[in-house]
Amino acid sequence: MPDADRPASAGSKAIEFAMPDGTGDRLHGVLERPRSPRSGLPLAVLVHGLTGCADSRYVRRAAGRLLDAGYRTLRLNLRGAGASRPFSRQQYHSGRSEDLAAVLAHLPAELAAEGLVLVGWSLGANLLLKGLAEFGTQFPIRAAVAVSAPIDLAAAAERIRAPRNWPYHRWLLHRMKAEAAAGPLPEGAAETLARIRDIVEFDERLTAPNNGFAGAADYYAKCSAVRFLPAVPVPTLVIHALDDPWIPGAAYRTHDWDANPNLTPLLTARGGHVGFHAPGGRVWSDDSMLDYLDRVCAGERQPALRRRATSTAK
Repeated sequence: MPDADRPASAGSKAIEFAMPDGTGDRLHGVLERPRSPRSGLPLAVLVHGLTGCADSRYVRRAAGRLLDAGYRTLRLNLRGAGASRPFSRQQYHSGRSEDLAAVLAHLPAELAAEGLVLVGWSLGANLLLKGLAEFGTQFPIRAAVAVSAPIDLAAAAERIRAPRNWPYHRWLLHRMKAEAAAGPLPEGAAETLARIRDIVEFDERLTAPNNGFAGAADYYAKCSAVRFLPAVPVPTLVIHALDDPWIPGAAYRTHDWDANPNLTPLLTARGGHVGFHAPGGRVWSDDSMLDYLDRVCAGERQPALRRRATSTAK
């Protein structure tokens, strides 16, 4: 397995994307080319989770696996995250899929010539699934993988506030507030930010009003990926562990996966949140990601992939 902090590439290049919404915000990413490219493979666009960035360990680790397999990779920093932060007046959120659409629309033609595959984790996975339903047919997207997506945002927010999750909740809220404070804030928002004591309050008092939602409940209802799953138009592997301590499995258990043959659910009893560790340092969600993408890119039909993924769930 490649070193998780140094993907095995033939070189990297910073790339930026101007957002077309009049804010002047620019998203920054890292484009990497494999040492041994394979002809016909698409560009892999990787989307991080909440308080993450293009350099998050899980993103770099997956990029390393893809690079070793011959894929070019683009590790994207969402609006206000990582290298995008100094160039952003606004902030990403779970439903800001229009930013991903803007990135795909402005990719240099040679990068998208063999098509695209998209991979997202946690918040980035929810954003990805929503985006696929909205614009999946507008770009040459060949396949996608979503890992540990909070497809019911309201349920995930409540679970994170549960007593057993309080240490993580406190750590995550601290990081969210630091992200918000690093950019320009509307008048009075700094005082509001200092008084916020939990994630739902953060979304109620900052995320929602700053992005045109009536409140946290409205934001969660409109941006939860579960309502977009029936419209996903491309082969998509959805990986989730039912023991995820922060994202309840109920929405995954009750969703009618058979209603959309483009979706391959890989629901496992164990794996945690963006964990999926196995003996020997292997991360089997990365194995599943790479196997799925290779099979779709090789032209396998989705029903065969569906049966295989279901039969290997642990």
